[in-house]
Amino acid sequence: MSTKTTFNGIESTERNWHIVDASGLPIGRLASEIAQVLRGKHKPEFAPHLDVGDHVVVINAGEIAITSNKPEQKMYHSHSGFPGGIKSESFNALKKRKPEKIIERAVWGMLPKNRLGRSTLKKLHIYADANHPHESQNPQELVFNIKKVEK
Repeated sequence: MSTKTTFNGIESTERNWHIVDASGLPIGRLASEIAQVLRGKHKPEFAPHLDVGDHVVVINAGEIAITSNKPEQKMYHSHSGFPGGIKSESFNALKKRKPEKIIERAVWGMLPKNRLGRSTLKKLHIYADANHPHESQNPQELVFNIKKVEK
């Protein structure tokens, strides 16, 4: 009797496409659910050292919600690497300029910070409105059990 575990590897993994409507959903809860699908934690063949996750298309990123006073208070920072090179931008300003970045940064914060995380993030496709070029992949609707934020 053999006690060895058989492992099929990444070649036999089937990658599905999912579509998520982000309108009215809180950013943190949405990002954590998306990160789990991107990593493949919903699959029985999940392995922490392999990229077995699915592709996720997020639409209506411009209608993402956030609770309480955070739209005015939450700041996004970036640094150029030079002295005095810090740039700050509020949530509202970033939402007007590039709403896709908000979801991308939130999901990136929940992925591993290595080669695996960078390759996983490439399977995330974010669009500010309902139009996207991935109709030919036949993405399946992905609905999370998250309450929408009341305005």
